[in-house]
Amino acid sequence: MASASASIPCVALNTGHAIPLLGFGTGSSTTPEDLPATILHAVRLGYRHIDTASMYGTEGAVGAAVADAVATGAVASRADLFITSKLWMNDAHPDRVLPALRQSLARLGLDYLDLFLVHWPLAADENKKLVPFDMEGVWRAMEECHRLGLARSIGVSNFSAAKMTRLLAFAAVPPAVNQVELNVGWRQEKVREVCAKNGVVVAAFSPLGAFGSMWGSNAVMESGVLQDVAARKGKTIAQVALRWLHEQGVCFVARSFNKDRLKQNMELFDWDLSDDDKEKIMGIPQRKACRGEFFLSPDGPYTLEELWDGEI
Repeated sequence: MASASASIPCVALNTGHAIPLLGFGTGSSTTPEDLPATILHAVRLGYRHIDTASMYGTEGAVGAAVADAVATGAVASRADLFITSKLWMNDAHPDRVLPALRQSLARLGLDYLDLFLVHWPLAADENKKLVPFDMEGVWRAMEECHRLGLARSIGVSNFSAAKMTRLLAFAAVPPAVNQVELNVGWRQEKVREVCAKNGVVVAAFSPLGAFGSMWGSNAVMESGVLQDVAARKGKTIAQVALRWLHEQGVCFVARSFNKDRLKQNMELFDWDLSDDDKEKIMGIPQRKACRGEFFLSPDGPYTLEELWDGEI
């Protein structure tokens, strides 16, 4: 189980394991060449949750950083770290899940993942053509990964409230986490409500709006409301945005390769937003940035409505 570092608290998952509230994200179109060194620096600062995915192409770098962290004494052992990876859609078939996890573990150089997520509720064939997603069949295979001890906890990503309800209805091992786009500009109330009722932890990706990415939004980092709150508090805009998430009771994975911002993003846990701050933040207009339109085709098998169940 991941141990809490001095400065990043943990929250219990429904599997009994603990997930650090703040994770280091490695999904980026501009990953630095020295990513292992950047991750090692983050671990030395106190980060314990490292988030990767087969699709990111960063599992090798994460594995190298984990090995370095243990070898240099930044952590006592691998057990002090919490490593998440994700199943990509070409492997989202019942017979491909376990082999895909084994391949991820080989790239990472690890015996187990702390958390293994279904990256999208979508499936593709070997030619990258989208095909119908067998949610129950894929989840049974995820449960087998958990039973074998290769994934301490299992979960999903980009699942709507309606899809979470469907999954929870048949899951023998319930998902521990649903990792979704969540920030002040996309609050995800429906998803959070379903997850809270069923003991599923919500983890936010793009907590700062994925500013600068191909689908990202400036709704967070250029928000006049957050600029005002940050100026009043003597905090950065990012700190205010992340503190708001913390006060909503969610975990978050923030991606930064800048050493100063990595440290600033940790400095969240010893101050509060006022009721007035929160009221102003609730007035920020809502728009989903990562709509998955790059996966959709008029020929199917998925439409925007089917992917998000009318929730966007």
